[in-house]
Amino acid sequence: MMNLPSEEKSLPQKISEDIIALILEENLQPGDKLPNETILSERLNVGRSSIREAMKLLASRNIVTIRQGSGTYIAASPGMVEDPLGFTFIGNKQKLINDLLEVRFLLEPSIAAMAATHADENDIKKITALCDEVERLLKNHENHTYKDIELHTAIAMSSKNVVVPRLIPVINSSIPLFVETTGGSLHEETIETHREIADAIASHDPLRAQDAMYLHLVYNRKRIQLSQK
Repeated sequence: MMNLPSEEKSLPQKISEDIIALILEENLQPGDKLPNETILSERLNVGRSSIREAMKLLASRNIVTIRQGSGTYIAASPGMVEDPLGFTFIGNKQKLINDLLEVRFLLEPSIAAMAATHADENDIKKITALCDEVERLLKNHENHTYKDIELHTAIAMSSKNVVVPRLIPVINSSIPLFVETTGGSLHEETIETHREIADAIASHDPLRAQDAMYLHLVYNRKRIQLSQK
């Protein structure tokens, strides 16, 4: 469906754009609460029912989350919908796994190098803590998938590149598939290579971080190839 020219946009669409402008102006972050309907209607000089319609549009785009009885909040990943790349509809999961890994080889070593260059102390603390948490879960034979996703996301966010976060679904979609395919058999290699990536970023060593991420993906590829035989 083509976007309507601005003059043909509905009132709720126009208001939703005004709310986005307000979010950016106020520098609201994921999880932050938006002003209530009354305040927004006064600030934007529109009716509360129009504000409600605009919020529904923003919720459908995963920019806000509406919690009944609590209010409206900035979504965890604003503007990024679940499965934005439509991987659900790719029937051949083995090919999807292999092709995702190819794309990760293209992206993640360079992302790790950018993270090593630009990560600040808070980024490094977060990456190190997540590295520790993944290691703890693996050693306790607990599901580490979601912490693994958080770790790779934290590395990507540390790149400080505004486009890289939009590539995170490629990485995040692949991790559960990889873990499931390998039966969690990556334990020692996962721990060692995660630690090497984290240490390289903490040392602000881009080349070492790039090599460590490449090696991490090589271990993934070896295990996936073994599991597919």
